[in-house]
Parts: sequence; structure tokens; C-alpha cells
Amino acid sequence: MSQLLGTRAHANSTVVERLRASDPVLVDILPAGEAIPGMTATTILTSGVPLSWEDYYGGQRRAILSAAVYERLAVSLEEADHKIQAGEIQVAFTHDHGCVGSVAGIYTASMPVFVVEDRQHGNRAFCNFYEGESRYRLNYGSYDESVRDGLLFLQHELAPVLQDAVRRSGGIELKPLIGRALRMGDELHSRNTAATSLFLRELVPHLLAMSAEGDLARVTTALNFLQASDYFFLRLSMAAAKASADAADGVPGSSVVTAMTISCREFAIRVSGLPGQWFRGSLPQADAKLFDGFTMDDMEWIGGESLIAETVGLGAFAQAAAFGLQAYQGGDAQAMVAMNESMYAITVSEHDTYLIPYFGFRGVPLGIDIHRVVDSGIVPLIDGGLTGKAGGQIGAGVLSAPMDCFVAARSAYAAAYPQHES
Repeated sequence: MSQLLGTRAHANSTVVERLRASDPVLVDILPAGEAIPGMTATTILTSGVPLSWEDYYGGQRRAILSAAVYERLAVSLEEADHKIQAGEIQVAFTHDHGCVGSVAGIYTASMPVFVVEDRQHGNRAFCNFYEGESRYRLNYGSYDESVRDGLLFLQHELAPVLQDAVRRSGGIELKPLIGRALRMGDELHSRNTAATSLFLRELVPHLLAMSAEGDLARVTTALNFLQASDYFFLRLSMAAAKASADAADGVPGSSVVTAMTISCREFAIRVSGLPGQWFRGSLPQADAKLFDGFTMDDMEWIGGESLIAETVGLGAFAQAAAFGLQAYQGGDAQAMVAMNESMYAITVSEHDTYLIPYFGFRGVPLGIDIHRVVDSGIVPLIDGGLTGKAGGQIGAGVLSAPMDCFVAARSAYAAAYPQHES
């Protein structure tokens, strides 16, 4: 038995080493239609394992339809619905195209995306831009003139400035920024204040050079947006996590989770040693702090993939680095420490770069193991925002992943690798 477990342990060690060695670098900013493999002018990407069109509902369905109107693929939600049913507009899954999406996770061809390359392993990952501080955003199921104008601002004003700065930089290494941000009070999911400031500091020399060359007005506009957007770096941490996790996928015999995703219907996970398979379960449970005027009856699941952060040891797996989260999603410091400590019980190792000062600079828990989850009864915790039935963000809190998808994954693992089971 010990020899068989050792085989699984060796595979999991390989996954962990890939996660540690991953070197995500922001190399470019491009329209999604140019950057993302398989993206077409009539493709809309969304979060969650693919559903039939009739199974999408509520805010996620509304966001997909609104995306078609934004992209001028349809003039109305009704026409967008008809064209999707007719196959003239294709709805696809972000992860199948190397992307991760926040909440509903909407991508259209014209939207700018961060292009992040893992220079250690050669793969790329993508994430679109943070829409701004308003709680009404397309990815939160809202769409009106102000949301459209905000998306156009990202496309036509912010993205070109940042593209120029990133290209002048020769690429911005994200791993050192994430490591330092953890030491400055972020957990890189629900808190990104330090990381956004550090990223802005990387851009400043190049923005100054652009200003000196006559781009002062455009640069000033971009700076004003970044300074008002503490969450801007979240999309970079998501792309970095996706690049790292993808590099660790497909290791035979590994029982480590390499992705987690949510749709309006379900939660699902992917396991390194079971490539190409998604194990579906029920929706998460949420312990949340809601904005004034809302109750849990107002909440609706519309998708989400920012939990890719937890897959690589960030977010709720680094809560003890970010006590400032109490003001945003509730709880107290003692509870945050206890939750963070519990994640070590379901992971196979610790990160050697992403460290938590409160724990004496111990590495974040790394490598969620389906066996440890099922055996311990402890599920992964996730920091995240919550959406209202009428659209928009209504609060934030800690989500508990469902156990059923881990049980399903463990059963599939036992069938695929009987030699690794008792």
C-alpha cells in the first residue's frame, strides 16, 4: 500500500513543482479575437462547464445576451436569443480557450485581454479587464448605457495605453508582485490593493516616457482609472493563476485539483491526473457580508472563475495575509486564521514564494488533493463577491465548495488508477 501511495505522491510532487516553478509574465494586451485560440467574431465566452442554452438562466443568461448586443452581434436581447438558438452566435466555455472569467466571465472578440505567458513552461493564459468600481458591471449581470460606455472606455482608451506600456517594459513579471503583495496585506482574490499599487509602479517609468512623447492626456486618463480601481490587479492574478494551473494539468496519477469553476447551475473541478474531465457538483454555500438593503434572498449564482486563485494557494488559502478583508466580507481575524490553517489539511505542499507573514512566512497551502478533501471532510474555501437577482454586486464573503464533486472525482480517480487505491 505504501508503495502505491508513493506513486500518487510522486505525481502530486511533480504537480507542486510545476506550480512553484511557474513564471507568469504579462507579455501583451490584445483584443480577445486576436489573442485567444479558437475565438471568433461571433463567439461569446462565459464561466462554468458548458450548459445547453436553455439551461442558462438569470444573470448569466442576461449577461451573455447583453454581450451579444454590446458586440453588435444583435440589436436586442430577443434577437441575440434567436441567433444563439440558431447557432449564429456561439456560447463557449472560458477554460476551453485558455481563459478565466470573473463571475459571469463574459468575453467578446473586441474586449481587451491580458496575455500572460508562463515562461517556464511556455503556455499562455488570458483574462479580460476589470470594469471599474461601480457594482453594476456586465460580469455581474448588468448592462445599460453606463456599462456599455465603461466597456468602450476599456477597449478604446485604457487598453491602448497599457498595451504600449507593457510592450515598452518587455514584459512584467507577476510572480514577484504577487509574493510582495501577500506580504503587504493582499490575498490576491478579494483584496488586491497592494498588488494594483505595485503593478502601477512597474508601469510608471513607461507611462512617463509616453507622456514626454505627447501622450499626457491619454496617460493621465489611464492613471486616474487605475488609481480609482483597487481591484484592477485581480484579473492579472487570475491570468497568472490560470497559466500556473494549466502548466500543472495532465500529470498521470496526480490527484491535485487544477481548476475550479462555477456556472449559474453548478460547481465543477478538474484534476491533473484525469485530463479533459470536469466533475460537477452542487452550488457552493456562502457566508457573506451584504451591502446595505440586501438579504441572502436577493443573491443569485451567475458563474465565477476568480477561484482559480485558490487553486494555486491564493484567496481564502492566504486569508491570514489579508486581515483588512474583515471590512469587506465580514468575519474576524481569529476566524480568518483558523480558516486559512484548515486549508493545509487538504493540500499536499506549500508554496516557496507565496508566503504568509502571520504564519512566520510559511508558504501558502498548495495543491488541493481530492483524497484529502474527501477523507478529512474539509472542503476548499473561496473568497468571492456575490451577485443580486436584479444584477450588480450585493456583497462579498467566504464560499464553501461542495463535497459532491470531490467525491465524484475520487471515484473516477479510483477507476482510472486502481493500482493507487487500497
